[in-house]
Amino acid sequence: MNQEELKKIKADRVVDARGTSCPGPLLDTKKAMASVPVGGILETMSSDPGTKADIPVWAKKMGYEFLGVINEPGYDRIFVKKSK
Repeated sequence: MNQEELKKIKADRVVDARGTSCPGPLLDTKKAMASVPVGGILETMSSDPGTKADIPVWAKKMGYEFLGVINEPGYDRIFVKKSK
């Protein structure tokens, strides 16, 4: 997805992990995904630079669809679709 498409997404659940360091954002994302319905989207906001690399790897391993990242001043917005 491109940046404009990502900006239009209304996530089913948002995790605000800004200010926490690795592995906190990934652990928060894993926990939150349990409450996202199949076909739903989870958005994670994180200021830890490693998170935007960790979440796509985790999503692929779990069979979820990594949609992309929006870089905001001081943090990233990372989108994952629960596909199963």
